[in-house]
Amino acid sequence: MRATVMYGAGDVRVEQVPDPVLIEPTDAIVRITRSCICGSDLWPYKHMKPDPHGRRMGHEFIGVVEETGSDVHRVSRGDVVVAPFMYCDNTCDFCKEGLHTSCRRGGAWGMDGVDGGQGEAVRSPLADGTLVTLPVAADDPLMPSLLTLSDVLCTGHHAVVTSRVEKGSTVAVIGDGAVGLCGVLAARRAGAERILLLGHHRERTDLGRAFGATDVVVERGDEAVAHVRELTGGDGAHSVLECVGLVEAYRTALGITRPGGAVGRVGVPQYETAPLGRDVFRNNITVSGGVAPARAYIEELMPDILEGRIEPGRVFDMTVDLDGVPQGYRAMNERRALKVLITP
Repeated sequence: MRATVMYGAGDVRVEQVPDPVLIEPTDAIVRITRSCICGSDLWPYKHMKPDPHGRRMGHEFIGVVEETGSDVHRVSRGDVVVAPFMYCDNTCDFCKEGLHTSCRRGGAWGMDGVDGGQGEAVRSPLADGTLVTLPVAADDPLMPSLLTLSDVLCTGHHAVVTSRVEKGSTVAVIGDGAVGLCGVLAARRAGAERILLLGHHRERTDLGRAFGATDVVVERGDEAVAHVRELTGGDGAHSVLECVGLVEAYRTALGITRPGGAVGRVGVPQYETAPLGRDVFRNNITVSGGVAPARAYIEELMPDILEGRIEPGRVFDMTVDLDGVPQGYRAMNERRALKVLITP
């Protein structure tokens, strides 16, 4: 089969790799019908050191189950399924606590001999715990929105959960990428009265307004902090969603959080240390967040997509086939695309 392999910064290839086969009785083989490129894929695209063996890419996909192991009972051949961006058994103590990304048996797509999602098929470990059946056909028009359940919608929702967004509250979202825009959508879904989107790409912030943002702050750094404070009567936001992962964004998040408020960090940190000084202590600011346990949220969020209340698939503004994946990486890296959808 064909799959995406990254060999170093800027070096993405689509090439022939071995077809997936069942290894464990808990495995399933899934033929991929939709996948995509994630903003987090751009970090290795920018910085990965050369690797002669390459790295399988992709962790967001929808597909059709083609084969199952003898211990797989929840999903069957022919089922249309979505996979969270990390696989899990959905039965261990951490999974039962809603921390599927800390599953004692789980892991990451594209690592340790597991296929990546940017290819023609995958072997899904722990299929019963990982895969969620979709009650639609594989060519349903809702596929782009349902694909966001694999990662970005659930990650935006996790930022909302960990920053304690409440009905009637004021929320600030840092970042106009796909996760930030899904954070806007999730904050509106949670009943936030005012949503401030911090971003400076007009086409993206326009989509953010369509998703529910009431204000857009285009400034950065201290100027952004001043503007948000001005918009909130000097207090700051009750909840701040940090959806970038750069230390500057994190500092901004702390600077715009209201006393007693909370920051939900879901941008993959590109730093080792960050401030948690006296201002955070004095103002009783909670800093929370982390890797989103997408599997915990899929079934909660899916009905809103199926019933047309939200349309997160609008974050996809470019579509390529598998041969076009390198082009898709370039487009996202050059900010010519927000998020790239990959079709067969």
